[in-house]
Amino acid sequence: MTANIIDGKTIALGIRQTVAQQVKSRIKQGHPAPGLDVILIGNNPASATYVKHKQRACEQTGIRSTCHHLTEDTDQGTLSALIQQLNRTPETQGILLQLPLPTHLNPDDFLEQIHPDKDVDGFHPYNFGRLALRQPRLRPCTPYGVIELLQSTGEDLIGKKAVVFGASNIVGRPMALELLLAKCTVSVCHRYTKEIASYVKSADILISATGVHGLIDSEWIKPGAICIDVGFSKLDNGKITGDLEFETARQRASWITPVPGGVGPMTIATLLQNTLKAAELQDE
Repeated sequence: MTANIIDGKTIALGIRQTVAQQVKSRIKQGHPAPGLDVILIGNNPASATYVKHKQRACEQTGIRSTCHHLTEDTDQGTLSALIQQLNRTPETQGILLQLPLPTHLNPDDFLEQIHPDKDVDGFHPYNFGRLALRQPRLRPCTPYGVIELLQSTGEDLIGKKAVVFGASNIVGRPMALELLLAKCTVSVCHRYTKEIASYVKSADILISATGVHGLIDSEWIKPGAICIDVGFSKLDNGKITGDLEFETARQRASWITPVPGGVGPMTIATLLQNTLKAAELQDE
């Protein structure tokens, strides 16, 4: 068996093209273009690159994007004041606080300050809670993108046993909620989980989001499983890889995402969807 590749780049491109068409239609109807304001703090190279990619995607789909780049030593008061200013600004339909923050700033203290209608990352307790209650509104981008990837396979997800590795608020926990919404039976493995091999062997859908390459032995993968790799690592030889050993995992799975080119493009595509959705919510 050799797995089919789930091409996140192609699927994301289709979503971006749809968003661009919807933005054009929105403007023709007399509504303003959606506006996304990104807050970037400090000089983390990876964060700066992510923000650049997000802004380029916005530009290509007709979404206005502004980056507020604050210094590494920004204090809580300054960041809070900026968030409240953007909450009050009608031209700002979406607010994105780029993570991670410098160590002296606790992200939980600020994500909750973003107005739920402008929370395009889907991290506000209100939006997280709506997902838990099966009433999704603005959904966490990466898990939402993974669901789109799973649906692209054409496989029936109902009743499938899904195992998620990683329990972060950004991916693992909302991913479990998304899978429950898709009517899967869900297990979440984390650093305290014992006998992880038994979970992998039982998984019809395996989603790994740990950032630890090699944690999952490909021999554990259930033949025919769908494997979604959310991890991102750089090996000593400079190669970019995910959590899974791609070539060996591919020999057991029925579908698999590559790294790069799998989940990453979908995260940006779903951010664009959320920004458009946020603009529509504020039209009401």
